[in-house]
Amino acid sequence: MILIFLGPPGAGKGTQAKLISEKFDIPQLSTGDMLRSAVAAQTEIGKKAKAVMDAGNLVSDEIVAGIVSDRIEEDDCKPGFLLDGFPRTVVQAEMLDKILAGKGRQLDVVLELKVDEEALVERLNTRIEETKAAGLEVRADDNEETFRHRLGVYHEQTAPLIPYYQDKGLLKEVNGMASIDAVSAEIDGIFKELEKA
Repeated sequence: MILIFLGPPGAGKGTQAKLISEKFDIPQLSTGDMLRSAVAAQTEIGKKAKAVMDAGNLVSDEIVAGIVSDRIEEDDCKPGFLLDGFPRTVVQAEMLDKILAGKGRQLDVVLELKVDEEALVERLNTRIEETKAAGLEVRADDNEETFRHRLGVYHEQTAPLIPYYQDKGLLKEVNGMASIDAVSAEIDGIFKELEKA
């Protein structure tokens, strides 16, 4: 099972990814984690990434794709894997298609968590109020302005992946506003349909 999650920040992708990873015993591959471990392992691509990051620049699509390509060769990815934070753009999605094709593998499904973004903003504001009320410190990036900026970036860069995967017949929509258990059950239903196909 090879799959990707799409959805704006705060949609619950991380929560569901963790549940699927545990249920199917497949790794959840986060771009950030893969970058850090490639740098720590001093792989060829890791060294390139470190040089770019040390210079204070963003790592290029080629480097990220190279790190993904190396990581999915590892044994724990044989039964499948879940990509978290990659691809973020259509260019990266095209790179992923080439990487998988080159390894004789293919994507099984792309799950889009559909959410009401204004409700997400309300959820965030409630969380901030509850954190303050509990006398705890609110994370610096936990504010409405930052969150709306992240939503804007998502719409500009990542949302174009929705029609891209829709055209390939890989996109399945999931109601991300339901409870964690209900979302999980809906995803299980999609997996059962895929097994029948």
